[in-house]
Order: sequence, then structure tokens, then C-alpha cells
Amino acid sequence: MPAYMRGLASVAGVTTAAKLSSNENPLGSSPRARRAAADALDSMHLYPEAGSAALRAAIGAFFDLDPERVFCGAGSDQVLSLLTLAYSGSGDEVVFSANGYGRFQLYARAAGATPVPISDRDFHVAVDAMLSRVGTRTKIVFLANPDNPTSLYLPAAEVRRLHAALPPHVLLVVDGAYADYVTAEPYDGGRALVDAADNVVMARTFSKVFGLAAMRLGWVYGPAHVIETLARVEPSFPLTAPALAAGVAALGDRDHVRRSVAHNTEWRRRFGDRLAQLGLAVYPSETNFILVRFPPDARELSSEAANAYLLARGLLPRRFVAPVFADCLRISIGTAAELTAMGDALAEFLRR
Repeated sequence: MPAYMRGLASVAGVTTAAKLSSNENPLGSSPRARRAAADALDSMHLYPEAGSAALRAAIGAFFDLDPERVFCGAGSDQVLSLLTLAYSGSGDEVVFSANGYGRFQLYARAAGATPVPISDRDFHVAVDAMLSRVGTRTKIVFLANPDNPTSLYLPAAEVRRLHAALPPHVLLVVDGAYADYVTAEPYDGGRALVDAADNVVMARTFSKVFGLAAMRLGWVYGPAHVIETLARVEPSFPLTAPALAAGVAALGDRDHVRRSVAHNTEWRRRFGDRLAQLGLAVYPSETNFILVRFPPDARELSSEAANAYLLARGLLPRRFVAPVFADCLRISIGTAAELTAMGDALAEFLRR
């Protein structure tokens, strides 16, 4: 198995760095969530609540979902991994878009299944190509919507078309880690399909808009039989008491969520416009990051050179080793000051 490449958090020799490599919430977490997590430390000698009933109820109230059909885990990564382990294995196939979220391939390999990456169209999910590879051995189709690191989304009609052509034995898993940031229409994060079908699961995370990346909280909404299966294979007490308390409190602070979304919407547009004005190719984003492509035929202005230039100035983007992203950098939507500094540094780099 290849190792998953994580974003840089620091640079040798740089004391203060703007970390724009991991798509975190630049406004931080809700003050309510921080207080709730701190208060929960008083009972750290006790096992946390089993079944996450309070958190599931809060998720149900916030998103208007049946809490009995919600399953919580230590980040959406853990829940997606459990789904793959439960529904695929040796001799089975797991289908996903080749240039999408890199964990899908690793989930399949860890489960003993065969990963089946499907070529896309300039990073757009190719529904027909995906369907052409679905067969009797296919057990799971993963769809990150919007996707990471491409920043693109699949419109609701295309998601429905994908599902409609899947055999009943195939589980469609819609990973909506960035769904809260989507402003484009038409978009469906998966809920409508979950409510209408028996073979669709929608995954979400607390790491992005809720600002709880360090707490490792994620959840899925799905058919009762899938939720029951996940409950059978989950580890004992997968969530800590501070994480559970922080999650409930974060869901209760809708103002913080609104501020986070508003900041992201404004600065995604402003920063994207500035990058485009600098002559860089900017992919349309429905996430909390921007994927930008540098000139492929100018070595001195390559993404590699840009990355080195930025790192030396304490500005940390994300560069991927995959050849298809060789000319690209992914830059998270940070604070106004961080994005201004990033834009200024890139302007200086391109003027050299």
C-alpha cells in the first residue's frame, strides 16, 4: 500500500507558518465547543457514552435527520474505512474516480478488495466510465462530492443517474466532507438518495466547517441495515468524551457555522479571482480550498518552484506527488491576512 501524503504543518527554520495545506477552519472552533470539551475532562476516568446517543440526536436536529439512522465514528475516515471493511473483501471490487480522494484506494486495499480507479474528464467525475466498470464483483462505489483535491462537484442529476444504473447489491457511498461549503446549484449531498433508496450512504465530518479537526468526529446517514452493521464492527468506545461534548456544542452554535461559511464563500471568490488575475489556471471550487495549475512549460515558474518559494516565506500550500497534479498546488481558504500574504507572495514569484 502506498502511504497517504499529509499536508505540511511546519517548515524547518520558519518560526511562524501559515498552514494552508489541510483545509482546516481558519476561524477555529466554536467557543461553546471548546468549553464543552474542557468540561468533559473532569470525567476522563470514565468511559465515554456508548452509542453516541446525544451526538446523534444533535446531528438529527441540526440536519433534520432521523438520529436512529446516524452512525458516528472517529472522523469520517474511520467510518468510511469501516464501511469498506464491512461490505467488501477478497474477490470484490471498489470503484472510485481516479483523481479524487486518495483514501478510497487505501480503504479498498486494507479490506482485501480490488481498487478500481476510473479515469475522469479534467478532474470531473465521468459517470458513464464509472458505470461501465460496475459488475457482479463491484460492492462499493465511492463518490466524494465535492471532491478533494479537485474541488469540483457532481450535479444532483448526475448523482441520481449514477445511482439509478447501479445494481441493488452495490453500495453508493457519497462522501460530503465539504458539502457545507457548496453554493452551486443544483447540488444534493446525498440525503435525498438515502431517503429514497436502500443502498446509499451519506458521510460527513466535523473537521471542516465545525472546526473540530483535532477531535476526530465524523458520521454517516444511511439505511437502518447499514447502521446496524456498522454498530457491530465498530471499535469499543471509538469517540472520546471531550469529542462527543464538543460535537454536540458545535452543532448548537449555528452562528459560528454561518460565519465560517460566509468567510469561506467570500474569500474563496476573492482569492480565486486574484490567482486568475495573476494568469494562473484556477479550478472552480465548491470547497474550502482552491486548486491552481501553474504553467507546465516554464520550469522557473513551475508548481515545484512556487511551492519552494512559498515554504521559504512560511506559507504552506499542499503539493501532491501524483503526476496528474504535478503542475498544481492546493491552497486552503485561510484568514484574510494569510490569503493576502499568499497572493502577494505568488505575485512576487510570478514577476521574477
